[in-house]
Parts: sequence; structure tokens; C-alpha cells
Amino acid sequence: MEVRTAEHLGMCFGVKDAIDMALELASHGPVTILGDLVHNKDVVARMEAAGAARARHKKDVKTGTVLLTAHGTAGRVKLELEQEGFKIHDAACPLVLRVHQAIQKLVAEKRHPVIIGQAGHVEVRGLVGDLDEYSIVLNEEDLDQLEGKPRLGVVAQTTQPLDTVLELVASIRRRFPRSDVRFIDTVCQPTKERQQALHQLAGECDVVVIVGGPESNNSRKLTELARRLGRQAYQVANASELRPEWFTGTRVVGLTAGTSTPDHVIQEVQARLQTFP
Repeated sequence: MEVRTAEHLGMCFGVKDAIDMALELASHGPVTILGDLVHNKDVVARMEAAGAARARHKKDVKTGTVLLTAHGTAGRVKLELEQEGFKIHDAACPLVLRVHQAIQKLVAEKRHPVIIGQAGHVEVRGLVGDLDEYSIVLNEEDLDQLEGKPRLGVVAQTTQPLDTVLELVASIRRRFPRSDVRFIDTVCQPTKERQQALHQLAGECDVVVIVGGPESNNSRKLTELARRLGRQAYQVANASELRPEWFTGTRVVGLTAGTSTPDHVIQEVQARLQTFP
């Protein structure tokens, strides 16, 4: 069985920079990461081994230094931490911060902010945390909440599929022709590159394996895209989750990975795939 890898796959610069920041801070003293630095269990385990504690909630932080995750954090949360005396370091990806800036610009234009994304996801929570009103949409049914809004400003969670985002923006404009709709494309370039590379890869293989943890939104979206492209697709967190029976009769398997997946995990999955007949 031949294994072909996507032209673009795996960890992006924002995740790598966040990991480097965490390791550097941990080397100088106690630090707590508020939430998951990135959505990958291998990375989380590496941080804990380096001495970086992890807390789900602010009340659980036991160190004077706090590192905020790559997914971005609301300004209100940062202010609360600072007022309570914590020393804050922010590992937010610059491309996520760009979404925060885009929303601020749209609100300044007196537009109702609309975020195309997954409600409850840590990135989206950070995006809406400083807003008094907003709408989060992910499908046609969600658009009902935009009724009666004369001016709309639309952005997207950085890891959403661009085609889905563009389809929803077109639907908003069709549904509300009298509304003034401004869209700022905030899907990040690494996400776009991995999605475009998967389009090409899917045309060259029978089965696609996506390496990424179940909490990783961009990995799930790659899995969904592979299936929409008509390929059998399996998402695994690491090589131990691969099953030989998935590849019975397969000539070519394609391999890609989400933006929070470390290189060594991808390499281990690739090596395991190459042992299958």
C-alpha cells in the first residue's frame, strides 16, 4: 500500500510559537496554562512534563504567572487576571488576534457582529467575550437570529472551511437583501493551505487518514472535507488508533494532519501505515 502525504499538513507557526513560549516560561519558574495550550494531548503531556501546570478555570490557578492559550482570550478575562495580581503572558496566534481586530472594526461601524463558527469552542468564546451582543452561526437554521438586523459584520473562526464560510455569507445576503452586510475573511492561511492540499490529495488516493485529536476543530473539518470529497476518511490521534482492516483492498492512502499535530506523531502514523500490506 502506498502512502502519500498532503503538500501542507501538521503544526502551524502559531502553535509552534505557543509551545516555545510555554517551554521558555516553564524553564524559568512555575507557570500555569489557562486551558489547553492547543488541542492535542501529546502537546499537553509535553507541557506538563516540562513543569507547566494546567488549569481549566481561573480559580484553579496556583502560580503567579499565567500563560493564555493560542486560541485567543477575551480582554475582559485578561483584565480580571491582571487585577488579581497575575503576571500574564499571551500565546494567542496572531491570526486569531486578527479576528478580534476585525470584529472591533465592524462593531465600530455600528454593525451587528456575526461569527461563523462553533459555539462553545475556546476560540469563539474568546472572540465574543468582549461583545455585548453578537450572533454565532454555523448552518442555515442559525441565520434566523439575524432577522431585523440592518447592518451585519461577518467574520469566521480561523479553522472553519472556507467554502462553508463563503456559502453562509452568500446565504446571509440572499436571506436579508435589505441588510448591509460586510464580510471580512478571517479563515487563517494555514487552514486554507491544508484544505486546498486535501482537495488535491483526495484525487490521488482511496482512503484518507487525518491525524489530529478529537478536540481539534480544524482536524475534524479536514475529516468532514475528505468525506465530502467522496473518500473514506479516518481521524486518529496517534498511530495506536490505526486499524489494518480499514485499508483492506486499498492501493493508495492519503495522509494529512491538523494544525496542532506534532511532526513526530505524523511520522509515527506514516511509519505504521507503511507496515500494512
